[in-house]
Amino acid sequence: MNIRSLTRGDGVVIGAAVLLFVASFINTSTIGNYSSNAWDSLGFVMSVHVAGVVAAALIVTSRSLPQPKKIAGLELGQFGTALSVFSLWTTLWYLLDAGSAGAALILTFLGAAILAGGAIATPLVPALKGALVGAPKPQAPQPYGGQPGIPGQGYGYPAGQQPYGAQGQPQPYGAQPGQPAAAAQQSGPSQGGAAPAGDFSPFWFAVPVARPLFGEDGSPAPIAELAPGTWYLAVEQRGPSLVAQTQDGRRGVLQDTSGIQRG
Repeated sequence: MNIRSLTRGDGVVIGAAVLLFVASFINTSTIGNYSSNAWDSLGFVMSVHVAGVVAAALIVTSRSLPQPKKIAGLELGQFGTALSVFSLWTTLWYLLDAGSAGAALILTFLGAAILAGGAIATPLVPALKGALVGAPKPQAPQPYGGQPGIPGQGYGYPAGQQPYGAQGQPQPYGAQPGQPAAAAQQSGPSQGGAAPAGDFSPFWFAVPVARPLFGEDGSPAPIAELAPGTWYLAVEQRGPSLVAQTQDGRRGVLQDTSGIQRG
């Protein structure tokens, strides 16, 4: 999972789940030499602590999936939110039924309340929608696809070659350096509208903002989301688009290549 795709609300949910997990090991009572905690009561630990941790996992996981998955008709995030509310409701009744509330039960109630509150408020509060980890400070902007320190280096071209239209003479797409414009118009672009395969070399790049990655079969539904601050491998050029490969090996088409930073 890419940590840069997490929001502040996700951070609240994860922190609450950790608090619930820790509270499950705190002693709830001591009788003589025997001490007990939440794990000694299977019904309590499963309906409160385990349910809360599973709810947090579902909520955070739902954000990393390109397409929402459903459980019993609910998306993972919605199911996780409902499970967090169930954990809080159960904890509340245990708290009201207890003769005296110890530290373990109070921490459990606080963890369940923070978990449910974070799960419900994240889609509603703009401050919780912000990125949990900010993107690194960008370097000085380079021309589209340019190599740092190499002026005029063209997108996808090996070092030492000039892009189309260099040296102040505009040339149509598909023209070679020194080739007359009329000859280029007769020859036309290469098959498929992309640059010749010999002119393209795979390279690493990063996107300035989150952008969808579409399937190579032309499906309108995105298969993944490219996040800023992460390097991806461009393996092929298709006209103005790039075929990119994610860190988990998935390949897709990046249609919006404006402002990308080449590594």
